Amino acid sequence: MTPTLFIAGDSTAAIKGAGEKPMTGWGEYLQGYFGISVRIENRAINGRSTKSFITDGRLEDILKDFKAGDYLFIQFGHNDEKKEDPLRYTDPDTEYRRNLIQYIEAARQLGGTPVLLTSVSRRRFNSDGELDPLAVGAYPEAMKQVAEETHTPMLDIFAASQVLYRSLGVEESKELFMHLREKTHPNYPNGVMDDTHFSDQGAQHIARLVVQAIEQSTALPLTDLQQLLQGVITDVSN
Repeated sequence: MTPTLFIAGDSTAAIKGAGEKPMTGWGEYLQGYFGISVRIENRAINGRSTKSFITDGRLEDILKDFKAGDYLFIQFGHNDEKKEDPLRYTDPDTEYRRNLIQYIEAARQLGGTPVLLTSVSRRRFNSDGELDPLAVGAYPEAMKQVAEETHTPMLDIFAASQVLYRSLGVEESKELFMHLREKTHPNYPNGVMDDTHFSDQGAQHIARLVVQAIEQSTALPLTDLQQLLQGVITDVSN
């Protein structure tokens, strides 16, 4: 039976509607790397944190369709750090960790494989042209700790995305994000400067980073998934 790979996450991964384009989630490009060997179910939703994804019933909806042999990719953090919103905010050292463990245990109880993905980095350069190592706060590090403690496979997309942005530099890395001048796109007549959400090009690059991380992982639970990859692009500089 063909396994399903579910994505639980936020707007950086989510499918975007026509009114949001050219904004694109990295999850929109994952299917092409697996062909018919894996079915991608991108359940990421704009604006969600580990907390609101659960309280909105999104995790429960995934579990209704989840079966033994499936994968649950878990990537949050951007909205978890919004202290001004108690419906979404989670402390990285307490509630965020507990929530991640809830996702992990739910997938394992159903015979599936949970996979943690550290938050994809925001494009945040400081005045010296260096990337902010806390571009998504303490959440990537907290996830690493949970992965180690629970023996869960983890893909360090935060680190990989920072390497990508650094290689492109301050100006060229803007092309990965929603940077549009006014009157250049009907969906954004006033223009936009957004260093969190991806352009179509940016989403393609991040999807490649995810696939690279899968391919290079030494975690035994990902061995079968590695064998199902097709058409892997290992050079993300092009």
